[in-house]
Amino acid sequence: MALSSLTAQVAGGIGQTVGAYYQAEGERTALKLRARMNEVNARIAEGQARDVLLRGERAQQSAMMGAAQLKSRQRAAIAASGLQLGSETAAALQTSTDYLSELDVNQIKANALREAWGYRMEGTSLRGAAAVERATARGISPAGAAFSTLLTSAGQVAGSYATFKAAGMLGGSTMRGGPR
Repeated sequence: MALSSLTAQVAGGIGQTVGAYYQAEGERTALKLRARMNEVNARIAEGQARDVLLRGERAQQSAMMGAAQLKSRQRAAIAASGLQLGSETAAALQTSTDYLSELDVNQIKANALREAWGYRMEGTSLRGAAAVERATARGISPAGAAFSTLLTSAGQVAGSYATFKAAGMLGGSTMRGGPR
């Protein structure tokens, strides 16, 4: 009975050792995979930042064209109303249009820069997470985990062996080295 119990403990310890190895290997592989995915996502975020900036430039150009068209319509309306294009009223109207147009263009640019900055910060964060995951993966040793589990299991088996031996369950004497 004691021998079969020790045999089962040894088999269980071997199973735990193998399990610890593959669990550590799985954790390491998962961390490396997450690091790669974070790098991919960081590249996607950088692409999104570039796309936002490009769309911002197009929106700025569109706003400037719209302002130029508005100014042309204003000039035509001023001329059609009989006012001199060089008059103070016409100049004030055109200056106001230029000012508001410049505000719109600057707001479009600022919005694009802020959005691109957000994507770039996301990319930076993802690259940082990837570095941490790679470092964590390097710190995982499947062999070390297996060895640690093997030592723990061996200690448990040795303790059981000593207990069974002292109880005379393995066919040895319990009085060895004791008083006679």
